[in-house]
Amino acid sequence: MSAATVEASQPEVVVHRVVDVPLSLRQRLVSGIVLVVFGVLGVLGLGIGASKGQATFGLSVSEAVHPTQVSLPAGWTAGALSTVVILLGAWQLARGFPRSRTTLVTGAAIALLVLAFLCWAASGGTLQVLGLLQNTIFLAVPLILGALGGILCERSGVINVAIEGQMLTGAFAASLVATIAHNLGAGVLAAVVAGGLMSALLAVFAIRYLVNQVVLGVVLNGLALGLTGFLYDTLMQKHQDQFNTPAIFTPVKIPVLGDIPFIGPLFFDTTVLVYLTYVLIVVVDVALFRTRWGLRTRAVGEHPKAADTVGIKVLRTRYLNTVLGGFVAGLGGAVLTIGAVGAFSKNISSGKGFIALAAVIFGRWSPRGAVGAALLFGFADALQTVLSFTHTPVTIPSSFLAMTPYLATIFAVAGLVGRVRAPAADGEPYVK
Repeated sequence: MSAATVEASQPEVVVHRVVDVPLSLRQRLVSGIVLVVFGVLGVLGLGIGASKGQATFGLSVSEAVHPTQVSLPAGWTAGALSTVVILLGAWQLARGFPRSRTTLVTGAAIALLVLAFLCWAASGGTLQVLGLLQNTIFLAVPLILGALGGILCERSGVINVAIEGQMLTGAFAASLVATIAHNLGAGVLAAVVAGGLMSALLAVFAIRYLVNQVVLGVVLNGLALGLTGFLYDTLMQKHQDQFNTPAIFTPVKIPVLGDIPFIGPLFFDTTVLVYLTYVLIVVVDVALFRTRWGLRTRAVGEHPKAADTVGIKVLRTRYLNTVLGGFVAGLGGAVLTIGAVGAFSKNISSGKGFIALAAVIFGRWSPRGAVGAALLFGFADALQTVLSFTHTPVTIPSSFLAMTPYLATIFAVAGLVGRVRAPAADGEPYVK
């Protein structure tokens, strides 16, 4: 057989190349101008506006026992970081980043501006970074759990605006049952069941009776607020010792891992509920994108009719996922009481369910993205607490600091996400 014959008999290999579609001219100009403007404001306000001296950042739990600090020239560092943002914006205007890298560039610019702001805030003083990050995780955990609950619902096609109500009832049940039973485990179980009952109401009215899911979620939030408020006034406020004095989970240090400098105190010296959150993040992500159940869930949320034709039980899947989402959101409510302050108070969730819903959208209905968004909102909340007792070069009004996490939520969802696509059948009732 000749060489030509051998070459002719070889199968033709077709190489498919993924082409990264560039941003439109308008998107490129707008994003570039925004980066340049914020970079210039950073240079003028944070770099030039910083107090003279060093910005010192504490990186250990106790500076008296294990002093670990990093000192940087405050003004120069803030100015340099802001200048990098200007350069990123100039490159976006001149050449443009590929669409796939635009989100990464935006995230890097936000991180640089946050670091510049911290240098400005700590100029001439000391800022405990480890404490700030510990508080960030602590405040982000209920948001993460609420967001995971929302993802479980919405990936199957049920809009869950009732995350707030599920967290609120979970918080109430955790405090009440933990006090009566003198057992924190019983409180956690009660919170999970309470969140599941609220989501069961959502499932029945949305799936069986085809009620508008957004309106239904708002109504359920009002029901949870009124019911827990009434029971609080009737039971807890009059009999505090009997019904509203639960214990709280104390930190549990993991051997070896908890001794790692900086990383150990941050991630591995915390409460059982936080460790459980770590596990749930992995479980939900793997289950949604690596299992048959997850494939069926996503099929029901994208094209329920097609899923039904191949034998997937659409309504049963939606019922199951909605109740599972309520279980997880109820656990987030337990974090607010027996995982933090202990006693329940009226409206203790205070809008955290809506921030968790924003994290779902900001994270593009992905567990990993939702966790990142929740950490961003938690950081904004923790930062306003730190700044309230930090001597910044310019005094920031306390009322503005209280708005910080909500402003971060609005800017993130409105300005950073851009156009996102929810599951195609999200909020669409299915009738056979």
